[in-house]
Amino acid sequence: MDILDTITRFFQEGGSFMLPIAIVLAIGLAITIERYIFLIAATATNKRAFKDIEPLLAKQRFDQVIQVTRQSKAPISRVIAAGIDRLKVSPRREDIEYAMEEGLMETVPRLEKRTAYLATLANIATLLGLLGTIIGLIAAFSAVANADPSEKASLLSSSISVAMNTTAFGLISAIPLLGFHALLQTKTTEIVDSMEMAGVKCLNSIISTQSIQPQTRASDA
Repeated sequence: MDILDTITRFFQEGGSFMLPIAIVLAIGLAITIERYIFLIAATATNKRAFKDIEPLLAKQRFDQVIQVTRQSKAPISRVIAAGIDRLKVSPRREDIEYAMEEGLMETVPRLEKRTAYLATLANIATLLGLLGTIIGLIAAFSAVANADPSEKASLLSSSISVAMNTTAFGLISAIPLLGFHALLQTKTTEIVDSMEMAGVKCLNSIISTQSIQPQTRASDA
């Protein structure tokens, strides 16, 4: 109960800028939760999709692979489907690889969506805290100028402590948001790396089953 009272008093004494900072923090937390759930789900669906697709590639059942990728919402499905579609047009390794890279480039923005907002929100929270402190200090010095000389020291001390609450709350909000931003970026990079690795495995599987290398060399000759 004492902690709740302390937090309530801290928030009330901070002035009008505490509410905007709290809103920024709430938006950042909402983005973090939504993005983290999305990335965790993307990781799980990628693993399930690749587990279903890999044996089909080994057996050259490309039509079934297309069906699986169309039914799956996994990001990796778009990458593999792009490679299989290009295989039907051109058997060259380079063409298939370019198609899979294109599919990956289309998928990455969905994984990175809204993550960059967290760094911006952290900066906004910090700047709002500083702005609230400056305005609070201006008001404090204005009040002290018209106060009784015997009360100036105590009044100035209390006013400054109240004004500093906004800076403290801005930093309290900004530091976790920056940490969440780094966490989501790391998770996104891990997913992209795993998709690239899965794409290479699928490409090598297609090449080995279709004997693309000898065909390409024969055509070049």
